[in-house]
Order: sequence, then structure tokens, then C-alpha cells
Amino acid sequence: MQGSTRRMGVMTDVHRRFLQLLMTHGVLEEWDVKRLQRHCYKVHDRNATVDKLEDFINNINSVLESLYIEIKRGVTEDDGRPIYALVNLATTSISKMATDFAENELDLFRKALELIIDSETGFGSSTNILNLVDQLKGKKMRKKEAEQVLQKFVQNKWLIEKEGEFTLHGRAILEMEQYIRETYPDAVKICNICHSLLIQVPAGQGTGAHHWALGSRGSVQVLPGILALGPALPHCWRILPQELAEAISQDVSGHLPTVPRRDALPPSSLVLLLGSKGPRLLYFSQEG
Repeated sequence: MQGSTRRMGVMTDVHRRFLQLLMTHGVLEEWDVKRLQRHCYKVHDRNATVDKLEDFINNINSVLESLYIEIKRGVTEDDGRPIYALVNLATTSISKMATDFAENELDLFRKALELIIDSETGFGSSTNILNLVDQLKGKKMRKKEAEQVLQKFVQNKWLIEKEGEFTLHGRAILEMEQYIRETYPDAVKICNICHSLLIQVPAGQGTGAHHWALGSRGSVQVLPGILALGPALPHCWRILPQELAEAISQDVSGHLPTVPRRDALPPSSLVLLLGSKGPRLLYFSQEG
């Protein structure tokens, strides 16, 4: 943030109310943020033209910059819905949750986070998390109490629960991305398509995934990991087929070489044509 040339904005009552309400909610989806913005205009400046959301938030961020606070945009991992949260850039660790949770509760979150990051799927089972209560710092915690604390994490949008397993909420990813990258450099996963932090890894996208490709003479080979695109965020995989379709060439040297049957490919595979001008995306293989 230092050395930024961003022009300082002006905070009106509309901006201040918006900021206060966003702080109250912690994190909101984009449609709700837009609704909140319209509400604030209606209350404080009914006759004004509602700014474009991006410009509106940039204006607020230009004022907050000196305080090392920022309204940050992210996406939900499962389906790519845009979300917004107010992030404290000066404090990247779990300590930013200290105002809402006791020391032993923070330690429970820390251990749950470690289980989630170290897992292949990005989920930690409630059983495994609860089995760690005897290792917590501070006041002793019974498993029943730990179950209630886990629900507090869910209610405060730090964790998401799915069928007895927990993963990080988008809010936690937005606020703790730097901390996670620095604390777990060997375990952290990165989306190879958008380069965002990757917590949930869909089945069939192991970190050692390979992808089929066509050699320059039409021979089929499996590329080593250095050229593989998996793993990736689920919503990134879903948007790839359209991008691939746009990249398909109508005429590749007059004909397409023989390619492996799609039903013979592993899930989430890319077929590439390796030519003198670099790899060209041909098609994308999905489950189902």
C-alpha cells in the first residue's frame, strides 16, 4: 500500500453508513452489498445517482488506506459467487478474531485450520477436530463445549459445515490469505487457473494430477506436473469449457491428430496441441 498513487476519496454519510453496516455483517455476497448500497443512498441521499459499486468501494478504500483497512472482494470456492469483507491488512493472523473469541477458542480454530489446510480435500471432520481439545491452550474445554464453539465459527462466517465436516468460509480466506500462505508454505494449494488460495480440492484433482496432451507429431503423452493445470477452484474448472471452445482452431495444419477418447481421460483433464507457437487448448474433460 505504501507508494500508492490512489487519489484520496471523500467519505459522505452514505459511505460511512455502508461501511458501518458491512462491519456489522462481516461478509456479504455481491447482490447483498448492492442492496446495502442502495439502502444507504435512500437513507442519506435519496436524489443522488447511485455510484457504480466498484467506484463506490474504491472511494471508501482510498480513505481507509492509511488505516491499513480495505474492503476486499473475493469469491466463494464452490460456485464463484462474489463476496465482500472489510479486511484488516495490518493484522493477518488469527489474532484478528480475538475480540470475539477466548484464547482456547482461538486455539481450537487454529488447530481446525491446520487440519483443513493439511487435508487433501480441504475439509476437517468434526471428529478429528474435537479429538484435539485436550491439546488446547488456556482454559480446559470439553468436547460438548467445543461443538458449540465450532458452531460459533460457522455463525460468524469463519467456517462452513458440510455433512459433519468443516472448511474455511470465504471470509476466513479473504482475511487470512497472507497468514495461511506464510504459515503453511509447504501445504497450501494455489488455483492454477486464477492463482487464488485453494482450500477445497474437488475429487479427481489431486496435487499430482496429470493431463493428456498431443505431441507435436500427434502422439499422445501425459504431461508432467509442471504443465498440468490441476488442481483448481471448482468454479474455475466450470468456466474453462467456454474459454476452451473459443480457443479451438477451425484448422490446425489441415487436420486434427488422433486424440484419446474423452471417456478414457481422467476427470478434469485438458487436451492440448503442442505446436511451434506453444500449446493450444483443444477440449476439456469433465465428470458426467
